[in-house]
Amino acid sequence: QVQLVESGGGMVQAGGSLRLSCAASGRTFGSYAMGWFRQAPGKEREFVAIMSGAYTYYAGSVKGRFTISRDNAKNTVYLQMNSLKPEDTAVYYCAASRATTTRWYEYDYWGQGTQVTVSS
Repeated sequence: QVQLVESGGGMVQAGGSLRLSCAASGRTFGSYAMGWFRQAPGKEREFVAIMSGAYTYYAGSVKGRFTISRDNAKNTVYLQMNSLKPEDTAVYYCAASRATTTRWYEYDYWGQGTQVTVSS
């Protein structure tokens, strides 16, 4: 069992930055691929980034602006978001999967989400 708790969301102006954190419980944290997803009102849940070991992969819409990282000693995964745009506004979720995948339905555990709002 893995429990995930996100933090770090908030409101920022376009061009600004935020860093999201996802704290995980469980001694097997290091064995999971960790992903970030987001969901805007009226839209489907969208893949943002994944980290599995040293492997990282990003959605095209965030590549070059967002960076995923993890600290296994602290059981925490991060999403550094720079050059934010109004279209980045969404609830952001972290999730854990035993598979290296961008498909949200292949993730086993989810956090409660944190709101990110980017104003123009």
